[in-house]
Amino acid sequence: MSNSDQSRPDRTAASAHGQYIGGRVIASGDGPAWRDLFVEVFSHNHVERPFLVPAVAEPLIVWVISGEARVDERDPGGEWLSSHVSVGDFFLTRTPSPYEMKWEAHGDMPFQVMHVYLGLPLFERVATEMLGKGAPPPTLRDVSGGRDETISNLLRLVHLELLRVRDQSPQFIQALAQSLAVHLLRTHVDDTQNSTVSNALPGFKLRRALSFMEAGLHEEFSLSHLAQEVGMSEFHFSRLFKKATGLSPSRFFIKRRLAKAQQLLLETDMSIIEIGMSVGYSSPSHFAQVFRQEIGMTPSEYRRR
Repeated sequence: MSNSDQSRPDRTAASAHGQYIGGRVIASGDGPAWRDLFVEVFSHNHVERPFLVPAVAEPLIVWVISGEARVDERDPGGEWLSSHVSVGDFFLTRTPSPYEMKWEAHGDMPFQVMHVYLGLPLFERVATEMLGKGAPPPTLRDVSGGRDETISNLLRLVHLELLRVRDQSPQFIQALAQSLAVHLLRTHVDDTQNSTVSNALPGFKLRRALSFMEAGLHEEFSLSHLAQEVGMSEFHFSRLFKKATGLSPSRFFIKRRLAKAQQLLLETDMSIIEIGMSVGYSSPSHFAQVFRQEIGMTPSEYRRR
């Protein structure tokens, strides 16, 4: 993280969020017509080095309107998670914590996105109407590089209204904002985050992920397959898995591989080469190297103990 990132706030208002995002604002929705939505269109730099993105209180949708890119996200100091995005893909976040981003655009088209911040009063009013008074406040799940035709259709209309400039309709914009809120609450509420334990992966999903890992120790690690197995985005799954276990999914996977190797070394007569292959290491030297790094001795030394 750069020195300039160290001076950035952890949280900021929607109206100030754009000053911390790389690129330039080429259109913005403000004034009375945009009471329930704050909208900015960015033309991004072709390549953006890692920077810290402050959290905002409002639900934020980032919608790609031009170009394509590889976008990487992570918790500060964590593992980078990549999404390949093109026109129509979107990101959804309402995280209370800042995170880091970087990207590299591909092709000749400019990489442009529209940021749509949904007003909190409207969002909370719609949530109360849909879920009832006294219901716990809904939490939206993170989406990275997803596709949702309803969101695309609504945001296409938002973008067209933004470009009208002169005769924008407050009633039409309010109707679009309300439709967005209803759709998010119908489709993108994170039930796991609205449970009593909201800061870690739910037990049943953790058990499913661990079983999937155990069955595939001989295969190459795949974060996308793990996240798909439990029905979550890679970014969100990785965050909650680490909160639940204290380790990133990839580190946990390595630990499980070596735990299985230790068991086989002590309980079977399998050769070290066979054991290495059974836990996913086709190269004996690589298996020995990783084993020594994690356990503190070679496989043969471990077996003799």
